[in-house]
Amino acid sequence: MAKTVKDYIRTIVDFPHEGILFRDVTTLFADPRGFRMCVDQLLAPYAGMRIDKVIGLEARGFILGGAVAHQLSTGFVPIRKKGKLPGQTISQAYTLEYGEAVVEMHEDAMQPGEKVLLVDDL
Repeated sequence: MAKTVKDYIRTIVDFPHEGILFRDVTTLFADPRGFRMCVDQLLAPYAGMRIDKVIGLEARGFILGGAVAHQLSTGFVPIRKKGKLPGQTISQAYTLEYGEAVVEMHEDAMQPGEKVLLVDDL
């Protein structure tokens, strides 16, 4: 039976806290067929569209976003945890199922009118 992307992802119970089902995508990234399938499926809905930059969220979004940007021959913009980027940044707070966090990106990472694709792991 043919595998789906989901078949390559391991689920870990009670990680990082009790009551959380953590989807471990490192098993997907480690398998060349699974990783290729994932990137191809991420790109399929955007075939023929103009995408100027791919944005990836730290940290697993860097892996997928970098691969997607490479396939599209476009730039990649990282969104990082607060305090990890030098220079002028903009920030956004958000809530996780197990806490809160703040992420940042460089102020000059995108230009008005650019079409961007935001990529994360789940």
